[in-house]
Amino acid sequence: MKRAYHKWWTERLGRNMELLVFGHAGAKVLVFPTRMGRFYEYENLRIPQKLSDKINKGQLQLFCIDGIDSESLYCNWAHPTGRIQRHIAYEEYILNEVMPFMNSINSHECTISHGCSLGAFHAANIAFRHPHLFQKLAAFSGRYDVTLSVESFRDLFCGYYDDNIYFHNPTHYLPGLNCSQRLKDLRRMDMVFTIGKEDPFKENNEHLSHLLWQKGIKHQLHYWDDRAHSGYYWRRMAPLYI
Repeated sequence: MKRAYHKWWTERLGRNMELLVFGHAGAKVLVFPTRMGRFYEYENLRIPQKLSDKINKGQLQLFCIDGIDSESLYCNWAHPTGRIQRHIAYEEYILNEVMPFMNSINSHECTISHGCSLGAFHAANIAFRHPHLFQKLAAFSGRYDVTLSVESFRDLFCGYYDDNIYFHNPTHYLPGLNCSQRLKDLRRMDMVFTIGKEDPFKENNEHLSHLLWQKGIKHQLHYWDDRAHSGYYWRRMAPLYI
C-alpha cells in the first residue's frame, strides 16, 4: 500500500498541519480524526489495513488530516466566540488548502467525507455546508449537535449561542435550509450513518435522520449492537460503508 506524509505551513491557522495519504488512485476519502485526534490516528486504529484491498486496487485513496479540536471546540480556556472562529478557520484550511491538494494529485470525480466520533461531526458538517464538493458521506458514531448535553457529554459552548454556532450545528440549520441548489446537491449525495444501540447520541442520530427525510434527502442509518464506539467497531464498519 502506497503511503505518503505531507506537511505545510498554513497562514489560515498560523501553524504547520500534517496529513497522511494512503493509496494511489480512486475515490478520494477526506478522513477526519476523532476528538483531539491527529493525522496518524486512523493508521493507529488499523482501519487502512481493513480497506487495503480497495486501496491497492486503486478504488480508494485516503487523506487522513490533522485535527485542532484542542484549539477550537475543546479549547476550554477560550471564549466560545474564539472557539467557533477557530473551527471556522479550520474549515477554511480544508476547503482552500487540503481539498485543492487532494485534487492536484487525484482527479477522480468522487470525494467522500468521512469520520468517526467527533470526526463524524466534522465530516457531516462540511458535507452538509458544501455538498457540491462531495459525492458521499460516511459518518460513524457521531454527534450532530455540539450544544447538546447528554450523559457525560456537555454543550461545547457552555450555553453561549450565536449565528456562527447555529450554522455549524447540522440539526439546527438543516430545518431552515431552503436553497434549491444546495438541497439538490444533498439529495444526490450518497449518505450513510452508523450508531450503536447504546450510544448516548443515538437519539441525536435519529433526529438528524428525521430532518433529512423531511427535506427529501435519502440516506442510510445503521444500528450496531452495544455502544459501538471504538476502533474495534470502526474497523468493521469501514469495509461495509466506504
